[in-house]
Amino acid sequence: MTKETHMVKRAIIMAAGIGKRMQPLTFETPKPLVKVNGIRMIDTVVTALHQNGITEIYVVVGHLKNQFYEWASHWPGIEIVENPYYDTCNNISSLYVAREHLGDCIILDGDQIIYNPAVLSPSFALSGYNAAWCEGGTGEWLMDVEDGVVKSCSRTGGSHGWQLFSISRWTAEDGARLRQHLAYEFERGNRQIYWDDVAMFCHFEDYTLSIHKMEASDVIEIDGLEELVDIDHSYRAYLENAQRL
Repeated sequence: MTKETHMVKRAIIMAAGIGKRMQPLTFETPKPLVKVNGIRMIDTVVTALHQNGITEIYVVVGHLKNQFYEWASHWPGIEIVENPYYDTCNNISSLYVAREHLGDCIILDGDQIIYNPAVLSPSFALSGYNAAWCEGGTGEWLMDVEDGVVKSCSRTGGSHGWQLFSISRWTAEDGARLRQHLAYEFERGNRQIYWDDVAMFCHFEDYTLSIHKMEASDVIEIDGLEELVDIDHSYRAYLENAQRL
């Protein structure tokens, strides 16, 4: 087992998206700022980062960006990074505009709920993703891991593999490499992919990726209104409105 020698120094939170699958709620509130049982999703992320000593935080915004400036005024150490491409490109554009902060970093989404702050621990050995073992079937990205190293990843899911979660750590060297690859893909017009595609598929051979093991219950990624209503019934009216549209 490789000794853990790297430490996260900064965080990049992706929060620019339109949140289409949670409309009409996200017409008025950016998805990361939606309160779930009284707490904004992104607040669980920032709180967990602070609990792990990570206070240099960059939040990439786009949709309803002004609301994030108001939100950030209540948190120390947060810098807002604007993504002018958010409404025409996939999320590769968000990491592209924040690429100067890559290296010794953790990258995560603002629209998830962190139930176990330990999943954001700052020490790590190899760049890679948080992952939970999936015995049964899933449609999420699923990684094949041997001796702690990711050998392949399926975009269409499967079973008996490690489900990828949107939390990843990058060494200084891999961060510099990822910065170059992001610029190459984005600037040549490959703008409708996830940023994760860059290291996991487009340039996979240039990285040695590992996993940070966790339980699936440690983090909840809410994709749509139905999942939100399952957790917080107060949004039932939004779901009913969406079903009528």
